Amino acid sequence: MNGPGPLGAFLHARRSRLRPEDVGLRDLGPRRRVPGLRREELAELAGVSVSYYARLEQGLSRRASAEVLDAIARALLLDGHEREHLERLAVAARHAPRVRRPRPEKLADETRDLLRALDSVPALVLGRRTDVLAWNPLGHALLAGNLDFHAPNDPARRPNMSRMLFLDPHGRELYADWKRKVRSVVGSLRLAVGRHPQDPLLAQLIGELTMSSPQFLALWRDHRVAPCGAACYELRHPVVGTLTVTQQSLSIAPSPDQALIVCTTPAGSASEQALALLARASGARSPSPRDRPG
Repeated sequence: MNGPGPLGAFLHARRSRLRPEDVGLRDLGPRRRVPGLRREELAELAGVSVSYYARLEQGLSRRASAEVLDAIARALLLDGHEREHLERLAVAARHAPRVRRPRPEKLADETRDLLRALDSVPALVLGRRTDVLAWNPLGHALLAGNLDFHAPNDPARRPNMSRMLFLDPHGRELYADWKRKVRSVVGSLRLAVGRHPQDPLLAQLIGELTMSSPQFLALWRDHRVAPCGAACYELRHPVVGTLTVTQQSLSIAPSPDQALIVCTTPAGSASEQALALLARASGARSPSPRDRPG
C-alpha cells in the first residue's frame, strides 16, 4: 500500500491541530514552518521513539500495541469517539484488504413498520453510506420534495444524503447554516469509513465527493470524526418558509449500521404550524392538537 494510509493520515491530521500550549509545552524552538506539534514532540508526550512514531504516521508500521495506541491517543487529546476511530483504523491496518462484492442495504420489516407508525413527524432511514433507504411522506416533503418519493425503493436510484447536501442546490439552500450541517455529515462519514474500510461503494462515494466538491475535500482532509446525534437547524423551505427543527439520529437495534432520523418541533411553535401546513400541502398526515395526549 502506497502512502500513509487512513491510520497515518489520521495521526498527521490530529497532530497538526495541536499547538505546544495545548499540551503544556513551551515553544522555544525556531519558527514553525507548519502548524501543530512536531513528530518528536508528540513522540515524547506518548513515550515512544521518534522513529517508531514516524513509521506509524508514514504507514510503514502497522503493529502498534493497544498500550502504544492509548498513549498516542492521550498525547493527541482524543475524545472517546476519536479513540474508537483510531483503534478501528489500527485494526484495519493490521489485516490485508479483503475486497467483497457489496450487497444493497435492506430495510428490516420491523424498521419499515416503525417508519410507517411515525406518520406525524418527518422521518427517514439512512444506511451506512448515507443512502436514503426509506422516508415517510412528511420526511420526504420536508427534506427532499424535489425528488421522487419512491426512489429509495430501488437501490440503483436511491438518493444519498451526502450527495444531496454537497451537490444538489436544493440541499444547500435548505439549511440556513449549511456549513454546520455538512461538518456533521462528514464527521459521521469518517466513522463509517473506520468501521468499513474495505467498502468499495463507500470509497466510491468519498472519491466522487472529493472530486466534485472543494468544500467536502477541505472537510475530509481535516479528519474530524463525530457521530450525528441531535442538533437544531433552521430550514428555509421552498413551500412553507423558515422553520426550526431538531434532527435526532437514533440507532436501530436490528440494523446497527442504519440510523433513524426524526425531525421534531416545539409544541405550539410557529415551526410546528409550518410543519402542519407542509403536511396538508403535501398530502401527508399532520397531527392536530386533539391527536396529542393531553
